[in-house]
This record gives sequence, structure tokens and C-alpha cells, in this order.
Amino acid sequence: MKIRKLGKSNLEVSALGLGCMSMSAVYGPPSDKHEMIKLIRAAHERGVTLFDTAESYGPFVNEELVGEALQPIRDQVVIATKFGFDIDMATGERRGGTNSRPEHVKTVAEACLKRLRTDRIDLFYQHRADPEVPIEDVAGAVKDLMAHGKVKHFGLSEAGEQTIRRAHAVQPMTAVQSEYSLFWRGPEAGLLSTLEELGIGFVSFSPLGAGFLTGRIDEYTWFHPTDFRNTVPRFSPQARKTNLELVDVLKAFAARKNATPAQVALAWLLSRKPWIVPIPGTTRLHRLEENLGALDLALTEEEVSQISEQASKIQVKGNRLPEAILKVIGC
Repeated sequence: MKIRKLGKSNLEVSALGLGCMSMSAVYGPPSDKHEMIKLIRAAHERGVTLFDTAESYGPFVNEELVGEALQPIRDQVVIATKFGFDIDMATGERRGGTNSRPEHVKTVAEACLKRLRTDRIDLFYQHRADPEVPIEDVAGAVKDLMAHGKVKHFGLSEAGEQTIRRAHAVQPMTAVQSEYSLFWRGPEAGLLSTLEELGIGFVSFSPLGAGFLTGRIDEYTWFHPTDFRNTVPRFSPQARKTNLELVDVLKAFAARKNATPAQVALAWLLSRKPWIVPIPGTTRLHRLEENLGALDLALTEEEVSQISEQASKIQVKGNRLPEAILKVIGC
């Protein structure tokens, strides 16, 4: 397994991590818990060391799954989790909105530690910016947790560049997590250069565009009624029909490289910066192995440029998330 360092920190992780969210939520009914424990352990056996979860996935059940799966190998892995949504700690009820008040952040951290069956959180992200709490106070709360050894590294998810700078000034960050793929290239507008300047690593979620870049989704694909993609504008049937032009680019390169579209999409992303770590999610072993195959796919500089140029000519149709969620991103 190839290793990458997140920014200027001393945190080294596998070049591809594993996003665990889909095992418990978002893309349809939860998968069988015991099968997912086997899958997480199979990922580690194949060299994966970065595992990503959050208190809001479930809520709580995904952290419990990850904690149980990784407990026997806890010292061999890096666990990333997140705080920041307003969730009742006793019932798991989602109360809507965000909550990053310092006292709440510390309460969440204690609960995360129990669910993850560990004595420290390797990477603790604020999941979304809280407009009611200055980011300096949030960073200060995590700094306190780090001083007590309960958190090792601090990060932000889907944060704007000024928020990143302000937080980093209080507590230096190890990573920022946001969506990034050929399906959504927003970070190229300024985020990546900011992270490079500050020496912060980048963890890319949805590196396969929530499955779209695999080439196994078209305008006729049916999603389970509980699948989050039913609410995403770019996954409407008409948008998918238009956006398949992007998949055609990947398919053409995949045919030339004896690879799959997913592997080309991941290899392209890995080529962007040596401190970018994608975390594709899956619930199937053969998809995990397919994704890991991207690490052995060598794209030349010319091929990377060709993919970038051809993809940039395609206007992706539809927003990447529902309007209500976009309002609390990049703050």
C-alpha cells in the first residue's frame, strides 16, 4: 500500500482511505452489520489505514460499527470522525441545524470515544460550520481536547477558505475534507492553493461522484426511496442523461489503460497533489478491490492533462447537493 502524509503534519495514512458512511446510511437501507465488519477488516488486510465516519451517520450507528470492526487492530489504523450537527446525545434525535458550542463539542467527543471503543480520536473534523459559534471557539475546544490526549489531529469539513485560515491560526489543522472529483471540481477554484500554502492535507469524499463516475449509473437507474441521491439535482434522470458525457471520457481512457472508469477517476484525483487522500465508500468487497486497483494505474502527465481538458469542456448539469445543504457549506 502506498502511503501519503496529510499536509505538514506527521499523520501518515494509506493513499486511499475508506469512507464508511454508506454502510449505515444515506444510499438506501443499512447493510448487514456483520458483513460490513468483515469488509472493514478486509480493507485493512489490503493496506487501508484511514477509516472515515461521523456521529451523524445513523446517527451514532456508523461509529459503533467502525469501532467494533477496528477494535482488534486499533493501533494499526487512523480513525476520523466528525461533530457539529445538533443531535440529542441521549436519543439520537436530529433537532436540525448545527451545534458547535464548545461544551457540546467536548460532550460529543466523549460519546464518540465510547462508540469507537478507543481512548483517542485520530482526526476530529467539524462537520459543517456553525454560524452561531465563532470558528476560533470551535478550534479552541478541539485544542483543549488535544491537550488532554483525546484528539490527535484537527480538521474541518466543507469549510470556506477564510474559516480555514481563522481556525488554523488557533489550532493548526491536519486536514480539510470536502467533495472533489471530476464530477465536482470546486476545490480547484482556490481551496487547494490555500491548503498548499498552509500545509494542510486534503481528504476527498465522493471521489467517484456518489457512484456516477463508475459508469454503472445512467438515466434509467432506480434508487431506493431512502437513497439520498433522489434529492440531488445532478442525479435527476434528465441531468444524468446529460452528465453521462463525462463518464464517456472516463470510459475512453479506461479502454486505453485496461482499467475501469472508477480506477481512472481515482488515479486522476491522486495525480492532482501528493497530499490528497480520496476516501471512496463501498459496501462490496469487489468494489473495494477495484478502487484499490487505481493505486497501480499509472497516468502520464499528458494523460492527466487530457482528462482534465476534456472533462472541463463538459458542463455538468445540476447542483451537487440540495439547496438547503449548500447554504451551510463553504462558510
